Amino acid sequence: MLPEEYISVDVETAGPVPAQYALLSIGACLVADPEVSFYVELQPDRPEWKAEALEISGLSLERLKEEGLPPEEALRAFADWVRRVTPAGARPVFVAFNAPFDWMFVNDYFLRYLGENPFGHSALDIKAYFMGQTGSKWAETSMAHISAHFLEEKHLSHNALRDAQDQAEIFRELLGLPGRSQGGE
Repeated sequence: MLPEEYISVDVETAGPVPAQYALLSIGACLVADPEVSFYVELQPDRPEWKAEALEISGLSLERLKEEGLPPEEALRAFADWVRRVTPAGARPVFVAFNAPFDWMFVNDYFLRYLGENPFGHSALDIKAYFMGQTGSKWAETSMAHISAHFLEEKHLSHNALRDAQDQAEIFRELLGLPGRSQGGE
C-alpha cells in the first residue's frame, strides 16, 4: 500500500452540475499543513448560471471572463501543484466536505481538459467519515452540526481556499478521534 497525502479540496461553481454549469474556483490545501495551499479562479467555459450559486460565492462571471485562467491552464496548474506537494511514492487523496459535489466538478474538468485526474478515481467524503467515526445519523453531518464540534461554530465562507482549509482542520481532528467500539448497546 502506498503512503497517502490527504488534500482538502473545495470548489465554487455557477450551478449544481458540471454538464451545464462552469467551475469557477478551486481551493486546496494539505490536510497535514493547510498553509501549503493552492487557489485558482477559472474563466467560465459555459454561459449558464444560477443566481443562488453566484450569490453564495460572491464571484462575478464578468470579472472571471477577464481575470480568470482558461480552464485547461487552471487545471494544469492544479495538477502540477498536486504532484509537487505529494511526496514521491505517495498517493494524493482528494478529501472534501460533501465530496460528491466537489469531486464531480474536479473530476469532470480534469478529464475534459487534461485527460487524466491526478487523484485517480475516488474521493474521501468528510461527512461520511464523521458519520462512521461518531455513529451519528446522516442528518447530523451538516456543516452547521460538525463545525460546532470542530470549528467553534464557524461557518463556510464560500471562498474555496478558506473552506478547504476549514475542512482540513475538521478532517485533522477526525483523524485524531478514536474509533468507535465494536460492541452494541
